[in-house]
Amino acid sequence: MIRDSVSAAAAQALSGSLFLRLTDRFVQEHGYRPSDSEARSWERSLPALLNVLLEAGLGDVTALLEYGLPLTSKRADAVLAGVHPRTGEPSYVVVELKQWSQAAPEEDEPSLCRVEAYSAPVLNPIEQVRGYCDYLVAFNGALGNHPERVSGAAYLHNATEFGIAGLAEVGLSERGFLFSEERRGEFIRFLKQRLAPANGAAAADELLAGKIGPSKQLMAVAAEEVREREQFVLLDEQRVAYESVMGAVRRAAQADRKEVIVVAGGPGTGKSVIALSLLGELYRQGRTALHATGSQSFTKTMRKVAGARKKEVQELFKYFNSFMTAERNALDVIVCDEAHRMRMTSANRYTPAAQRSDRPQVDELIDAARVPVFLLDEHQIVRPGEMGNVDQISRAAAAKGLACTVIHLDSQFRCGGSDAYLRWVLRLLGLEPGGPVDWQPDDRMQLMVAESPAEMEAFLESKRALGYGARMSAGYCWKWTKKTLPGEALPADVTIGDWERPWNVFGDRGVGGAPPSALWATDPAGFGQVGCVYTAQGFEYDWSGVIIGPDLVWRHGQWVMDRTQSKDPVFKRSTPDKEVELLIRNTYKVLLTRGMVGTVIYSTDAQTRQKLRELISGAQPESTSDVSAAEPAALASANRSPATKR
Repeated sequence: MIRDSVSAAAAQALSGSLFLRLTDRFVQEHGYRPSDSEARSWERSLPALLNVLLEAGLGDVTALLEYGLPLTSKRADAVLAGVHPRTGEPSYVVVELKQWSQAAPEEDEPSLCRVEAYSAPVLNPIEQVRGYCDYLVAFNGALGNHPERVSGAAYLHNATEFGIAGLAEVGLSERGFLFSEERRGEFIRFLKQRLAPANGAAAADELLAGKIGPSKQLMAVAAEEVREREQFVLLDEQRVAYESVMGAVRRAAQADRKEVIVVAGGPGTGKSVIALSLLGELYRQGRTALHATGSQSFTKTMRKVAGARKKEVQELFKYFNSFMTAERNALDVIVCDEAHRMRMTSANRYTPAAQRSDRPQVDELIDAARVPVFLLDEHQIVRPGEMGNVDQISRAAAAKGLACTVIHLDSQFRCGGSDAYLRWVLRLLGLEPGGPVDWQPDDRMQLMVAESPAEMEAFLESKRALGYGARMSAGYCWKWTKKTLPGEALPADVTIGDWERPWNVFGDRGVGGAPPSALWATDPAGFGQVGCVYTAQGFEYDWSGVIIGPDLVWRHGQWVMDRTQSKDPVFKRSTPDKEVELLIRNTYKVLLTRGMVGTVIYSTDAQTRQKLRELISGAQPESTSDVSAAEPAALASANRSPATKR
């Protein structure tokens, strides 16, 4: 960010030094040079804005250029800080600049628009600047109690009214105005009505010093949103975990103390239910709290679940690497869900150079709140670099002199509530000692082996026809085509004999009727694509079909890992074999524990299928003549309780 008075910035723009400052700042923060389009924007759009401000007589207003929005990598082109001409209070105008000469709203979706320079629709600039204003009010303490101080406008200085007239279909508001060069005079009036010709340094100071965190208004909206939804019922140790966190919050407020809570449990033990219950109550009490995960799919789904009707609530769900520069103890509580996906550090190749450090991510999260809460399952670490576990968090807390309470969740609600099935999976994969054991049907979870992927898919389709949800997933043993050209179908990357299916969509946009990756597990249209561990992790569905690939096969009484069969790009040559083997076993553990009603397993390896049949059925499959068309032969006898077996 560059801060200067409008007149000083305009003088620097005229001499060319402003662009050098912006470039140097960009390189310092990001570690690489800005793109040509970014540089052109600075060279062409900023002078256009600064000249309008000078013409309006607002040279003393403070301009915050390339202003970074709190707890996100997004930047506003300019935030103008000054004094309101009528009230004398601080006043802020967020400006989004575009070089477009024309743009048209997307058909049936005016919040998006089509611009000739882009192949896909982009966000309508009115919606873009309105979103920036709303976000600032929600997360900057200087504005939380004064939302009226913020206005927003998109300025398309190369456009004519004819070229962009349709964009206004989205609706205009105080935080979302639109001006073309033809309406330069109206833009000047807009600015003069909100900014006096006075020094804006104090207003800029107040904004930059504003405490970062969710506003009281946002928490009230979130509390109402959670309250209106079906209430969660917490049982036994779930309630213990909930009350332990709320007790720590009270102690933190009354005695000015800080403590760490760790909630550890397997799949389906209710960790995310606890998280949402905590957030709802914390917001109702007016506490500052945020939810964070390391999973894009999980975060986007949580946003959809908790903030489907109130878009602003979605901003309460962050990623673990959002807190690199967060103020210490700025939050009352941070709920770190799926904490087994924490990494050594938050820095990655996209991290601005100025923010990069070797500071452990767990330290950043502990420091961010008076009561940091970590919910995790140590057997769900599936990527190199993921490292969240009880010992690590306990050591980090002890190093800071903090009390750390660990609560274990034993009861579980996934896999039909079958503890026996979860133990069977852990023994099968060698994640618990003792070796694989025969499956004993328990009337809670159904378990079957398929002789082919087509048979597995047909069975799952029969269950979908009865109203059940179902998904197919697989180990990462097939290449994944990441880019699909517009109009093309998803490529069938997962090929087993003459059976071919695509992986789930890679990216944030649906393709050919298939949902974006983050919604594969929850959108019914996800059936028909094969999910990977990164899209399945954290979710559940009624019936789960799991393909065990050639990366894990049964030989001579034990599992044999073949890392050469894995196509997962996260496994580098430097990743030790022992770590790769554990991560592959954890991957299949995650995939095998997604089903609520039943799981169908298929292995691409004949010897492995035979071993699975021995463990699950104890006999060869029944003849096809004895089985209905709805349940293929290899599946019919694999797991029925005596009362229902034909």
